[in-house]
Amino acid sequence: MLFHYDGRTTEWDEFEWSKRAIHVSVRKQTKWWYAKRFLHPDVVARYDYIFIWDEDLGVEHFNAEKYIELVRKHGLEISQPGLQPDKGLTWQMTKRRGDQEVHKVTEERPGWCTDPHLPPCAAFVEIMATVFSRNAWRCVWHMIQNDLVHGWGLDFALRKCVEPAHEKIGVVDAQWIVHQAVPSLGNQGKSDNGRAPWEGVRARCRKEWGIFQTRLADAEKAYYLERGITPPNSTVV
Repeated sequence: MLFHYDGRTTEWDEFEWSKRAIHVSVRKQTKWWYAKRFLHPDVVARYDYIFIWDEDLGVEHFNAEKYIELVRKHGLEISQPGLQPDKGLTWQMTKRRGDQEVHKVTEERPGWCTDPHLPPCAAFVEIMATVFSRNAWRCVWHMIQNDLVHGWGLDFALRKCVEPAHEKIGVVDAQWIVHQAVPSLGNQGKSDNGRAPWEGVRARCRKEWGIFQTRLADAEKAYYLERGITPPNSTVV
């Protein structure tokens, strides 16, 4: 099954396997929108691992079978390959380290990490090239919001699906990828008041991140209150 967010489907006919695939095309959506609707945990339960990857990743240095071997060896439930240093890099956690198989912690810019066991210094991978175990995906799938397209903020919440998160979430350095930083999705935005199309897409991403954070906080608060537990970081008056 191949999902298309750009409306380009016949271009894939050059590949023989494409003619046997099921093509689903919905414009201006992203992989998380498709994953929520077509990758229900029961549907993909036959698979040990689920790869939810962006389309602009170079895989010349990546071997999926060796990757899974390392994931199992190091007990990772949620992971991603390391990114080639300084190429499309946002977070230090995702940067490939050439001297080890896997890393689970990092140092970020001053003030970015309030706790060394919390994102983005630990228990963190980016939503760009995430790999989930079957059990982790069942939890993460429920966190994906039907009406939020871009998935921003989800990577900071993944830790809620595994325990202890700082041990079961990590980056596989020995199998690495290159982020080619092709801005294909950003070009689907609309120009508004002189802003470039990609700026509109970025603004929506940030807005969705805020909405997701609010919903997650409200859901956690309701969960604790329902069980008569004082929510963390709350003050009893």
